[in-house]
Amino acid sequence: MDVSDLVTFELIKRVKYQYLRCLDQKRWQELGEILTPDAVAAYSGGKYSYVGRDAILAFLERTMGRETFLSSHRCHQPEIEITGPTTASAVWALDDVVIDLDWDITIRGAAFYADDYVLDGGRWLIARTAYKRSFEELQPRKSVPGLRLTASWWGTDGRSELEA
Repeated sequence: MDVSDLVTFELIKRVKYQYLRCLDQKRWQELGEILTPDAVAAYSGGKYSYVGRDAILAFLERTMGRETFLSSHRCHQPEIEITGPTTASAVWALDDVVIDLDWDITIRGAAFYADDYVLDGGRWLIARTAYKRSFEELQPRKSVPGLRLTASWWGTDGRSELEA
């Protein structure tokens, strides 16, 4: 391993972090810019599988696009491997939380992503992304006494309604 490998690792980390930020902030166009045109996605152990950037983005926007669908995706512990001069793969630990206000539920889970990357025009892009759940749990929000949402990116412009 040399310094250029470390730089590659950091660039790949940035792409994955951008992917997660774009999911949570519903930035579909920006997300599309880091997927290859022929990208493949297999979410939830392949239950939801899509081929092509447009199909992936359509699925994500359809399922996550509502302002009442609030999500937080955090990846960590990357195991990145450079597999060729313009290719790499990585395994990422995922922790995620979804609050769906329309369904009045909270979903928490963990998974491991397995991704493939390609270097295209000097930029690393995601060619394949897939995860298999370690666990997923669902909780009705009304069953938690005193639970209320006091801030959201869209509903309150990210500002807490709590007094300081």
